[in-house]
Amino acid sequence: MGMEIGGASEYNSEINVTPMVDVMLVLLIIFMIVTPLLQQGVSVNLPRDMISPDQDPDIAKDTSVVIAIPDNSNFYIGKEQFPIDALGDKVKRLMENKPPDKRIVYIKSGVEVDYGQVVKAIDTIRKQDIDKIGLVADKKKGAEPGQ
Repeated sequence: MGMEIGGASEYNSEINVTPMVDVMLVLLIIFMIVTPLLQQGVSVNLPRDMISPDQDPDIAKDTSVVIAIPDNSNFYIGKEQFPIDALGDKVKRLMENKPPDKRIVYIKSGVEVDYGQVVKAIDTIRKQDIDKIGLVADKKKGAEPGQ
């Protein structure tokens, strides 16, 4: 089944692969150029099979400072409510006698609380020269201890 030169009267039944390869190479080049442009934001390498840390035992102590934010407008230390302006002074007074390594403030936030409110609380705490801030979260329902 060779190819005849000079115009054969019969049809050639073999597939001409050259145009198909050309089209595939053009598509490959287009996908190589477009794919990086589709990614939005910053690439982050997420941890796999992460084991959540155990709860800090200092949270349950009476001397620990835990700020509770149940909704967008209320800030509590213990059972006492404070406006965001007075929160910093109260935290500073509670942390005066503690050594620098024990100066940790914990924040408990409700599910419906805006992220901005938590950031305001963190900013207020940081203005009092406290760098260690712990965010408290409940474990998932049905999770075994240590997982």
